[in-house]
Amino acid sequence: MAKIHRYERAFLILSAIMLVVFLAALGYAAFGMGLHLPTRAGQIRPEDVARTPPFDRPGVREVEPGRWEAVVVARAWGFNPAEIRVPVGQPVTFRITSVDIIHGFHVDDTRINLMVLPGQVSELEYTFRKPGEHLVICHEYCGAGHHAMAGKVIAE
Repeated sequence: MAKIHRYERAFLILSAIMLVVFLAALGYAAFGMGLHLPTRAGQIRPEDVARTPPFDRPGVREVEPGRWEAVVVARAWGFNPAEIRVPVGQPVTFRITSVDIIHGFHVDDTRINLMVLPGQVSELEYTFRKPGEHLVICHEYCGAGHHAMAGKVIAE
């Protein structure tokens, strides 16, 4: 019977150590690496997206010297614009919304990964460190054409 208690004690100690390690990793990711959840930057009516700035003119623009904004509209089954060209080494704020259903916006080889809800403006800032082409995919199943919903971000 004594062996059972020893194993239980070892299991509890190991569990406590794992919990501390996981919390430390979460704290390091959030504060040390600056990783955080995308912010909800606003709400608009999905039927008014095409008439509401800045979504009435999707694309990339310099909002102030050295700061860029990429405005993207998701709809079944594509992104507008499908090709986004951004500068290397300068922060780009991605502002994204959907006009119809839930979509995803994932940029390969980056930490850009947003859930795009109808009328909700999702926002995330990212700085591309080196030139290259990155695939953009929808990671939320959005219907029959989901497999073809893709685009690309070109950092230059």
